[in-house]
Amino acid sequence: MLYWILSYFLLVNLISFSLVALDKKRARANQWRISENALLTWCLAGGFIGTYLAMKYVRHKTKHGYFMAAVVISALGWGLLLERLWHLAGE
Repeated sequence: MLYWILSYFLLVNLISFSLVALDKKRARANQWRISENALLTWCLAGGFIGTYLAMKYVRHKTKHGYFMAAVVISALGWGLLLERLWHLAGE
C-alpha cells in the first residue's frame, strides 16, 4: 500500500511542478495560460510539494498569497489524513 501512496504523490507532484513551470513559460510568451483553478486543483490533490518547488524555482505565483495558503492548507490536510490512515492501519 505504501508503494501506491508514494507513487501517487510522486506522479501528482511531477504534474503539479510541470504545470506551474509551463504556465510561467506561457506567461512570458503571452500565450494561452493554464487556469489558476487547474493549478490549485493539482496542488490540493496532493501536489503541494511540486507546486511549492515550482513556485520557488521558476518564481511564479509567488506574489499571490492565496497560492501559498493553498500549498500550506493542502500540506496540512494531507499530513493529517495520512497520519490518521497510518494510525488506523496500525490498530
